[in-house]
Amino acid sequence: MTDRYENPLITRYASKEMSHIFSDDKKFSTWRKLWIALAESEKELGLDVITQEQIDEMKAHVYDINYDVANAREKEVRHDVMAHVYAFGKQCPKAEPIIHLGATSCFVTDNADIVNIREALYLVKKKLVNAIDKLATFAFNYKDMPTLGFTHLQPAQLTTVGKRATLWAYELVLDYYNLEFLISQTRLRGVKGTTGTQASFLNLFEGSHEKVKQLEKLVVGKMGFDSAFAVTGQTYTRKYDSNVLNVLSSIAQSASKFANDIRILQSMKEIEEPFEKSQIGSSAMAYKRNPMRCERMTALARYVMSLPANTAFTAATQWMERTLDDSANRRIVIAQAFLAVDAILNLYLNVSENLVVNDKVIEKHIKEELPFMATENIIMECVKAGGDRQQLHERIRELSMQASYAVKKEGKPCNLIELIKNDDVFAAVKDKLDDLLNPKDFIGRSPEQVVDFVNGEVRPIIDANREILGEHSVIEV
Repeated sequence: MTDRYENPLITRYASKEMSHIFSDDKKFSTWRKLWIALAESEKELGLDVITQEQIDEMKAHVYDINYDVANAREKEVRHDVMAHVYAFGKQCPKAEPIIHLGATSCFVTDNADIVNIREALYLVKKKLVNAIDKLATFAFNYKDMPTLGFTHLQPAQLTTVGKRATLWAYELVLDYYNLEFLISQTRLRGVKGTTGTQASFLNLFEGSHEKVKQLEKLVVGKMGFDSAFAVTGQTYTRKYDSNVLNVLSSIAQSASKFANDIRILQSMKEIEEPFEKSQIGSSAMAYKRNPMRCERMTALARYVMSLPANTAFTAATQWMERTLDDSANRRIVIAQAFLAVDAILNLYLNVSENLVVNDKVIEKHIKEELPFMATENIIMECVKAGGDRQQLHERIRELSMQASYAVKKEGKPCNLIELIKNDDVFAAVKDKLDDLLNPKDFIGRSPEQVVDFVNGEVRPIIDANREILGEHSVIEV
């Protein structure tokens, strides 16, 4: 449709897989699976009012959802669950009397939300693991390449291109473990009844507490889960939603840090995101290569990072056993957070797999700054040759100021080494200066740290998730 607003998370950014998880087809077919699981379990526990013929009838109509009937009914009753109970019953006239038997609306809404959230978490995990793998490969490949480090966005002691990449990867590693814990804590709302007391089911099974407990266990198992929340009100605790958004926000934070670093490095022409043959960087300036992928990552991450406050307020304001002010909010915030993170990770995969490293530019920048960083080594060599440390320090400070003035005020290349070579105070090291300016002598343990990081932190994650490796991402717009 072009005559009304459409969400760009769906039309431009998120994958079809994530979009499907939060689609109406997925939602309402999951509701129907829950109704079937409930009926099957009630029958298995001796409820003779339910027949296999009714269950088979329901199973035949899981996916052919009669939206026209449901939508018309909802306009009348203003209740989406009852509208879909009605619509399902019209397709399953024999099963109509037992659909939703003993249940409250949250039996389908909350349990279906958890089913779909868990599936979305698994998709996020798949893409997160692949992003870690690609960054680790990049880090290892460039573990020995010196580059300027930056503190306060000012040139600082050298690091390596690969070591810097481990900083990006480590944040994703931390996100991975947060995500794993969240998945391990994901469970169904279960079969809890109207206010979480299971009173309706206790009545249905004529006071048998054991059958009520067994009913929940059966339904949970049929839906592919190991357990349900220990206690609930009408809804499962909205603290879980808050935890979900916190983990998604954390991933967005990591991605934003990476994307911002690449944007800065691209401005310096050191490292660039991929740029396609026919891509246009600017409508006015044809020569430009704008970092549009990383800019989009930053934009989407900013949106995701704004959302946890929303779920925090919802969790904090659920009165007693529940209040409905969560419903409209959750329909928007949970799905859109997942869609945005999915889009972010698609971009992360594409960029990290196709980074362009301009080694000659990196070397040029090192040559401009390394003379200043080498001054301490020069002083130490002169002291070893019998020089006065204080005199040497003062003289090199003066020469550094001269060189800095020439660079900043006159636009000239850095000539500090030439000034030192021509100064008698430093005669003892004149012939050693070139050796003292080898960039690899200034990178510390960067290469070794990369190897240790990949083997110690990344390898266990990769080994545990080999079945989901090999993910690639193509950016359509």
